[in-house]
Amino acid sequence: MAGRWGRVLSLSGPCRVRLPGLSKGGSCRLCSGSVSLQKTAAGLEATEEEIVLPRRKTWDKLSVLQALASTVNKDPTAARYIFQDDPFLAPTNNSSYQIFSLSKESGQNAAKYIIKSFPEFFQKDIAEPHIPCLMPEDHPPQLEEVSEAALKERIQLRKVKASVDMFDQLLQSGASLPLETTNSLLDLLCFYGDREPAGEDHREEKGQLEELEEAPEREKRQKASIHSGIKWRKNNNAERIFNLMPERNAHSYCTMIRGMVKHGAYQKAFDTCTDLVNNGHSANVDAFNALILAAPEIKDTASEKWELIEGLLKQMAEQKLQPNLFTFNAVLKSLRKCGGLARSVALQTLREMKALDIEPSLATFDHLLHIFYKSAVLSKAPENILLQVMNEIEGKSFSPLDPDDNNFFNRTMEICFDLKDLKLAYRLHGLLETGDNWKMIGNAVRQRYYYLRFFSLLCVMEQLDVVLKWYKDLCPSVFYPSWTEMLHLLEALDMANQLEMIPQIWKDIKWLGHAHRPRMTEEVLSLMARDTHPLETQMSFANCAAEIKSLYERREREWLTLEWTPSALGNIAILFSRAGWTQEAWEMLELFKKTNRIPRLHVMDRVLSSMQQSNRSDQAVKLVELAAAWALPFTSVLAARVMAEFTLSEEQKQAMESVEAVCSKEP
Repeated sequence: MAGRWGRVLSLSGPCRVRLPGLSKGGSCRLCSGSVSLQKTAAGLEATEEEIVLPRRKTWDKLSVLQALASTVNKDPTAARYIFQDDPFLAPTNNSSYQIFSLSKESGQNAAKYIIKSFPEFFQKDIAEPHIPCLMPEDHPPQLEEVSEAALKERIQLRKVKASVDMFDQLLQSGASLPLETTNSLLDLLCFYGDREPAGEDHREEKGQLEELEEAPEREKRQKASIHSGIKWRKNNNAERIFNLMPERNAHSYCTMIRGMVKHGAYQKAFDTCTDLVNNGHSANVDAFNALILAAPEIKDTASEKWELIEGLLKQMAEQKLQPNLFTFNAVLKSLRKCGGLARSVALQTLREMKALDIEPSLATFDHLLHIFYKSAVLSKAPENILLQVMNEIEGKSFSPLDPDDNNFFNRTMEICFDLKDLKLAYRLHGLLETGDNWKMIGNAVRQRYYYLRFFSLLCVMEQLDVVLKWYKDLCPSVFYPSWTEMLHLLEALDMANQLEMIPQIWKDIKWLGHAHRPRMTEEVLSLMARDTHPLETQMSFANCAAEIKSLYERREREWLTLEWTPSALGNIAILFSRAGWTQEAWEMLELFKKTNRIPRLHVMDRVLSSMQQSNRSDQAVKLVELAAAWALPFTSVLAARVMAEFTLSEEQKQAMESVEAVCSKEP
């Protein structure tokens, strides 16, 4: 053994290796008779050549994959990786993304349930190499007799109900269990709230859902809030076993305290803490952290909440317990519910944290920003708090330490959006792309809101070319813009005077599924019809208007049906007229009559100009007669213009004169 460790140690440091035949006492025979080579050989004999071997580097299993992944750039036009298996189900908008991702996860859960329920039908393993996660997890208890070893085995397998049953059988048989084993059972019960782990007890979950469906409407909301998280039930197995224990140590009490706080029994947790002290035990740091989180839930005013938190911290100091990261994060999280008092105390807490040389996590800064940047008092927040936070953490790579770490990026981007601070938003996004920080952006919902706010801020504050670059990089590989973000993009086009790009954006609007929204179509038509553009642009606008018109006329699917408005009819008529589509513009005027809408003067005037360019006097006369049928106040103006600018027949002139006579008699 000593020789083997000696060889390992010799390889760990610099190693000098002499080439064979070049030692001091050895000789070297050369095949060539060249004088220069012989001189070189003589020089090599006179000097020793040393080779230094590098230290051995250990690579993990993902090193090769990571090296290969670094050679491939991200494709901004591709859908997310989870949809690569079935391109037909690649989502085009956020709604389809949610439906497809949830359906895929639901299918995976159903497959896992079938495999776990019937493992005997899935014994054939055709994968090479073997993939354990694709095979059924068949871990039934091996020990069937009533014994302490069987109880430990069920606890190890996280079988909550089976562990409780085995414990009861041991008690009935008169066996005495060690305190350590009973504490392990308490750990299991308190962690899972005296219920089977997620996905284990399907019957209980199904019964709860059926009960929720059968409940009256007024009770559904209350029951839904209960089933959204596991609540601490009165006199559950954890409390029963805890009361049956002949002896309890500090671990027993602390486990109960943490379980009660985790599952919402805050007052019971403090009562258990009182019993712990009365029995001469001391709580550990984890129990104090849980009580600090529960403190705001049992007090009403901000001062009472802080007094209770401060009292818990003093107890920790008296017991000489060293606080950890979770202690300070719990204090800051509880201060979020202490109103205006929290601001002065939060900075003091952060200074104490640094004095103890405890490195903050992203959750620490998230709680701090939440205290200083509440939506109601956002304008009153110190402007340098967020700037100081960014100066502190910019360029650092974080690892997940606290469950609340994944709230930081979404919350901070929300603050940047409310403050309209694009510079800080860029710095925050740079922090997200540093190292593995992207892993802490949170779930799909948080990620979506992060990028929606970032993109909306870009549309409002950034130049159009930069906005379009981000738009191409982020959509659809990262997020799917909602119709609100597409409106912001249209506003950016308007501010940059680049309205000729609207037809291209309209294609994306249709692809994203926002074309059926009335506000979206109204905004697109309004921007295209507001000003006159070159003929090529007007033709593309007219084609876009024709597509929008077809959407209004569709009746196959009710949710796609749009209600005609005077502005939509008028804008489409104007766009057709400017492109020289006189017949289509006239059909829009007839559609006004069909839908009982009244056009405005500028719409009639623009259509009349198109008729003049195409020399359609008959349609011009019909236009005036249509205005007279509506009894429009500007009918006489239109009739006079037709008489002056069109070549009319005698019959048409008489019709125009009669219209003018009727208009002159009207008051």
